[in-house]
Amino acid sequence: VVSDADRDPAVWPNTIAAVGQLVAEGLDLGPATILIGENGTGKSTLVEAIATAYGMNPEGGSTGARNRTFDTESGLHSTIEFVRGAGASRWGYFLRAETLHGLYTYLELNSGDLNEAKYHRHSHGEGFRAILDSSRFSGVGFFVMDEPEAGLSFGAQLALVADLINFVRENGAQVLIATHSPIIAALPGAHILELDHDGYHPATWSELEMVDHYRRFLNNPETYLRYLTTN
Repeated sequence: VVSDADRDPAVWPNTIAAVGQLVAEGLDLGPATILIGENGTGKSTLVEAIATAYGMNPEGGSTGARNRTFDTESGLHSTIEFVRGAGASRWGYFLRAETLHGLYTYLELNSGDLNEAKYHRHSHGEGFRAILDSSRFSGVGFFVMDEPEAGLSFGAQLALVADLINFVRENGAQVLIATHSPIIAALPGAHILELDHDGYHPATWSELEMVDHYRRFLNNPETYLRYLTTN
């Protein structure tokens, strides 16, 4: 990813450290790249901009989808340029937790397939699963997901990791994911970038602050819960 450096650093979203780093340095995406970080560190802003620059709909969907409800995205996507390898697929699909309801509606109203799953009849997780099981994710492409763990049980998250392994290893696809899930972050071979108020930096799964907190909470919840109540 190559971005234009001639942007005002005092104007949002350039005030986000991760965005400033992207503008200054660009970002090489491997077969699987996972963004981890606290709320507000820029994970969704980055994946939204990258997906949109690729040609995907910012509210979710393919490189041809046009479903829109409300314009909230930044203009960062307009300054991003992709450098693709020879013969790289131009197909892509973007799934984001906060706009899945609108995407379900768009798919049901615009599908020419009478066998298309009726997404609104499913739970959040079941609808997400139905999209992953469709032809949209059956081949080579660039698949972007923003917090896909929302609405997914522990077992469903493991199933998603299995799908991601298949997408990358078997289909030769490329994936970019922003997540708060230590399960999804454990995707084998993924390049993990941890975002903070200084930008983003490579990390291993075991080094992630998120993983440490989950581990300590599960070992002894009281060490955390005692700070949530007042006597």
